[in-house]
Amino acid sequence: MGLLDGKRLLITGVITDASLAFHSAKIAQEQGAEVVLTGFGRMRLVERIAQRLPKPAPVVELDVSDSEQLATLVERISPHLGDEPRLDGVLHSIGFAPPGALGEGAFLKAEWADVATTIQVSAYSLKSLAVACKPLLGPGSSIVGMDFDNRQAWPAYDWMGVAKSALESVTRYLARDLGPDGIRVNLVAAGPVKTMAAKSIPGFGAFEDVWDKRAPLGWDMNDPVPVAKTVCAVLSDWLPTTTGSMVMADGGVHAVGV
Repeated sequence: MGLLDGKRLLITGVITDASLAFHSAKIAQEQGAEVVLTGFGRMRLVERIAQRLPKPAPVVELDVSDSEQLATLVERISPHLGDEPRLDGVLHSIGFAPPGALGEGAFLKAEWADVATTIQVSAYSLKSLAVACKPLLGPGSSIVGMDFDNRQAWPAYDWMGVAKSALESVTRYLARDLGPDGIRVNLVAAGPVKTMAAKSIPGFGAFEDVWDKRAPLGWDMNDPVPVAKTVCAVLSDWLPTTTGSMVMADGGVHAVGV
């Protein structure tokens, strides 16, 4: 019996088969879930990647900054969710910052247009996605967002760091407002993993130099599976009273000093 037997999940943010979203979808399928993916921009690429899962998954287009696509999301994913459409879980694995919002010196120089885009796509979109999916969610449903712990300032992360802090706050307010409907909302705060998104962050290599040395459990930046397993655990029924929380999947770095 799998951890997610019978669950129907919406997984966003699959770009390549190295992404955390892809590995979360893969493990979710291995644990018994039915999965629907969303993609943005390079849809043919996402469709090809979807074929690499243990069971090829349907893909629908979703730009989380497009109000029309959000408004029609339920209509577009429902045909893939059985005779009585429902969602038991949603993974928000979406983030974007224009180049001007990242990198050395960017924090002081970034224009509001770049900052606004970063916050909308990387933080506000969690609320947008939750509201869009709410008609299919119910008691026991779990919404999970991908995070990078931002209780401190990181090198080069700049306005994406601010957006992640906003994401953490959005999670708490969503947990408050969706809790009466039995819907949990949490984040998985992952350590650095070599994904396409990570490669777009100037100075990402600085994390590689120190993370494994600081992590009490050690850390392999080339292995997304431990983080994906944590995501699947939070999507499961095994954390029924956990909401508004950051679940750490970082090897323990958050718990230790320099």
